Amino acid sequence: MAENPAWRKIPASHPALPGHFPGHPVVPGVVILSEVWDSVVAAAARPVRCTGWPNVKFLAPLQPEEEFTVEVEFTGPEAARFTCRSAERPLVQGSVRFAPSHE
Repeated sequence: MAENPAWRKIPASHPALPGHFPGHPVVPGVVILSEVWDSVVAAAARPVRCTGWPNVKFLAPLQPEEEFTVEVEFTGPEAARFTCRSAERPLVQGSVRFAPSHE
């Protein structure tokens, strides 16, 4: 996995939070996966486009303002595994596929 994963945090002001369980907000999975994708792109160090998420397992809810890491391990030239963790527990794990982007 990544040697020095960066800490991330979804702000309480994120526009997806008000509709995602009003009064008891949790960060939507798609917002977390967006952070995963940003980590994959940064680690790939080349233009890539997502071609699929063959396996994603949400293990625990992420609260707004809760810090978490995204760890990425490349398993091939167009595939990676990832794990998101808070200080206390694993949050999400899975795999993503991608291809070169011609942008």
